[in-house]
Amino acid sequence: MKYQHITSRCFINFPFRRLQQEMDLVLAHRIQPEIGLEGDTLYTATDAEYREVAKALADAGLRCSLHAPFFDLAPGGLDENILAASRNKLGKAFNLIEVFHPVSVVCHLNYEENKHGYKQSAWFNTSQATWRELLEKAAAHQVPLMLENTYETGPEQHQKMLTALNSPLAGFCLDVGHVASFAKNSWQDWLPAMTPWLGQLHLHDNHGDRDAHLAPGRGSFDFPGLFRYLKEQRLQPLVTLEPHTEDDLWESLAALDRMQLFAVE
Repeated sequence: MKYQHITSRCFINFPFRRLQQEMDLVLAHRIQPEIGLEGDTLYTATDAEYREVAKALADAGLRCSLHAPFFDLAPGGLDENILAASRNKLGKAFNLIEVFHPVSVVCHLNYEENKHGYKQSAWFNTSQATWRELLEKAAAHQVPLMLENTYETGPEQHQKMLTALNSPLAGFCLDVGHVASFAKNSWQDWLPAMTPWLGQLHLHDNHGDRDAHLAPGRGSFDFPGLFRYLKEQRLQPLVTLEPHTEDDLWESLAALDRMQLFAVE
């Protein structure tokens, strides 16, 4: 367990079905998963399956976080049927808080200027109602809701939403890969504006052309600058690595070891 000083202080993304299949690896290396609930998992996995995985993690003393679904969802949707389906699926994810007792639940704000900018006020009001209802579910267990950046090109919508939600349990998850590949800008365009709400980081790399989920240091993102900023500001957000292959997992852990994100000063 070469990197236990890192894995004990961060999370690694694992879709739920993959987590079931690779539980031996997770337990052997004491990996704390961020459990992805994408696809049809929330409709096909049984309560018994969830509880089996949760028990295995708890028995090993491993924490987890949850990543709510986001594909095909419209939390600010103006079509009432699509909105209802989106809220239903997100609600299923938040119902699992009482099973997994996660340290956070990460969701995508899902604002796209080229779509929602034309009806920004209506989108915002609907979206806020969605997140407020989910935040109440999370707050009942004192679990923070983290709103992640995806296709947003700047921090304005996250600032506005988190200001409106006005809760210490409503935070921001900075996905650095999305900053580079989708927003086409840098972490400085998001921080310090979002620093008051910064609760979590998703770490992976790319060359700015696509969301490649490379190990940190294999793309063009400024990790040294970001990590210096975190230390200077004495910020300690939750950290999730998002490798998509086992090789990238070990390379990602090696990269964080080199970059000394968790170095004790």
